[in-house]
Amino acid sequence: MEFFTKTKAVKLRSHLDKYLLADDDRHTVRQTRSSASSRRATWFVELLQDHDGAGGAPLIRLRSSFGTYLSASDAPFLLGVTGCKVVQAPAPPPDQNTAAAAACLEWRPVRDGFQVRLQSWCGKYLRGNGGTPPWRNSVTHDDPHTGATQKWIMWDVDSAMEFFHKAKAVRLRSHHDKYLLAADDEESVLQDRNGSSKSAKWWVEPVPGSDSIIRLKSSYGKYLTASNHPFLLGMTGRKVLQTLPRRLDSSVEWEPVREGTQIKLRTRYGNFLRANGGLPPWRNSVTHDIPHRTATQEWVLWNIDVVEIQVQSPAAAKSPASHHQQQLPHADSLNFEEPSSPSSFSFWLMQSTDSNVGSPPKLEGRTIYYHVADETGEVEDDVEVGYSLSFKGNGVEGLTQKLKEETGLEDIVVCSRSPLNGKLYPLRLQLPPNNADMHVIVVPSSSKGHISSPLLKLH
Repeated sequence: MEFFTKTKAVKLRSHLDKYLLADDDRHTVRQTRSSASSRRATWFVELLQDHDGAGGAPLIRLRSSFGTYLSASDAPFLLGVTGCKVVQAPAPPPDQNTAAAAACLEWRPVRDGFQVRLQSWCGKYLRGNGGTPPWRNSVTHDDPHTGATQKWIMWDVDSAMEFFHKAKAVRLRSHHDKYLLAADDEESVLQDRNGSSKSAKWWVEPVPGSDSIIRLKSSYGKYLTASNHPFLLGMTGRKVLQTLPRRLDSSVEWEPVREGTQIKLRTRYGNFLRANGGLPPWRNSVTHDIPHRTATQEWVLWNIDVVEIQVQSPAAAKSPASHHQQQLPHADSLNFEEPSSPSSFSFWLMQSTDSNVGSPPKLEGRTIYYHVADETGEVEDDVEVGYSLSFKGNGVEGLTQKLKEETGLEDIVVCSRSPLNGKLYPLRLQLPPNNADMHVIVVPSSSKGHISSPLLKLH
């Protein structure tokens, strides 16, 4: 339950590495990878009392950015199958707030290792479906009846605010391995490799009344500000400055958005803090913008190094290690969770710490990167990265069985793409030697009418 008690806003990531999204129609719920940074992928946690007195984990509601709630309906997703629809629903009016109406909006978190299952009112679980349409990207609540779909009900809980949990001061390190610095003119902001400078330290201030917004104050006592001034005339990027406005408004507020082990810092108007590269005047500059090209997508990603932590209690302050604020170089452990209650975030931090101590163990087998073709034999356009798995062995039959378990599809052909003509050919007998990584396409049985030899051509 600590997944939800330590933060008020979360993102839920399925086993397909896609996020639970509230669609614009304020009714549909689906999975997405391309809109993971959208506000629609953020869910606000409301803790409830345990109405049934079962003594288990407390119930929660998950509220979307539209004010609607994640709801487990009793309508079947498809006639003749067991899964029921998961939709957005408004809170029932006070005069209609019956136990049955409220129960559809309530979920019981069930911890499973470093992940969580969300149990609905009828004992079924929130499920992120895979496979071909109409199942692809859909969300239902159901019981997993086969071993291959057991992990479809497992969710990772992401909260970018956890990066700042207990942090009093941080350093922000860009994709260029440079730090965000407050310039000594007390107005500009730039990048520099000197992370030991006091100008690289930013003090974290929570915004009253919000659980997902922060302010960052420089060593000169001024706030990191997203201004309206263009960095260069005719360009989209706008200046990021240090300011101390008389009234603290939204220009000094930033929303952390988690992206794997890094974060983006988003303004209230949808732009992101960006560390620019290239030739002067762009080199070492910092703007806020929306990256429109693939080459600059990583420019809005930042690593967070906690350099000073909050003192939690007077009792803790009396301990020998807490007479002063604890200073941490960025290579030290950032695991502030209690050992008895690790979270998925603290697990990542422990892994990061271990990697600083010694070399990571070498993984056995090879990494298989794969896409799933749809019923027309084409690969979904918005899935650029695809999925991956670790596979031990050299046989195509073994890989095919592994991919069946991963995708939930029963009858598939595993294909590779020719680098010469872009067409797909079925894999035969043995995989390449030396455990080399591979990129493959999974073609389901419903697409076999569209394939020949060569099977199909990727677009």
